[in-house]
Amino acid sequence: MKIDAHQHFWHYDAEQYPWIPKGSPLQRDWLPADLEREQAKVGLSASIVVQARQTLEESRWLLELADKYPVIKGVVGWVDLSSERVEEQLAAFAKHPRFVGVRHVVQDEPDDQFLLRPDFLRGLSAVKEFDLTYDILIYPKQLPAAIKFVRKFPEQRFVLDHLAKPCIREHALSPWTEEIAELAAAENVWCKVSGMATEAKWETWKPEDFRPYLDVIFEAFGVDRLMFGSDWPVCLLAASYEQVFGIVRDYVQAHSEETQSKLFGQNCARFYLNRA
Repeated sequence: MKIDAHQHFWHYDAEQYPWIPKGSPLQRDWLPADLEREQAKVGLSASIVVQARQTLEESRWLLELADKYPVIKGVVGWVDLSSERVEEQLAAFAKHPRFVGVRHVVQDEPDDQFLLRPDFLRGLSAVKEFDLTYDILIYPKQLPAAIKFVRKFPEQRFVLDHLAKPCIREHALSPWTEEIAELAAAENVWCKVSGMATEAKWETWKPEDFRPYLDVIFEAFGVDRLMFGSDWPVCLLAASYEQVFGIVRDYVQAHSEETQSKLFGQNCARFYLNRA
């Protein structure tokens, strides 16, 4: 099974999705039928859908889609990890076999130390109790806090979204390179090879712009803790589904078939679906 480890769906509404740029291709509904058409072009057949709104309603809606569309193998939803009722919220969603993990949009939090807040740490401790994963969505400036964060939960399965959004458009590598290596030293942390095109110059990026960043994460995480994610349809701001897939496919084309199989499905299944 070839899996896209990171994509989104929505019924577009400007108030519900204020982060979507006006005049962009994202200003429309993007649903499972659209994804299936895109995946067919590159030979993928399944996905993990990730929350795009921080509401319990969003998590419920994504699970309803998962019930209807076999392409959706897992849902990474949202619960209020800072709430005193977090266990109740997690228990309700964890009953669904396709609810595989939780994410909070930490990148938008004004406090760079948000991950280390006592209420958030308490909520995160409950995630492991329900055998769920946690997606880390941050900017590079939040990597120091993330390093401390993951060390507090050595038994929790974490995955870093979008390489922590390095400054690809400026071709900046440090201190991101060093901090990625420090984060990856925690063997319970994985990384999604995703979200790169939107961190580059949207209109003028070239495949070679991404090679230095791919070199870093392959060295830091190794082939057993990396998984391809399209970040579709958000990627459409800068690249098509075929293009973002091609960036990663071309980078690993000289690697073994085993490595490619791990990157494009096996690792994702192990991480989210508990499959060997």
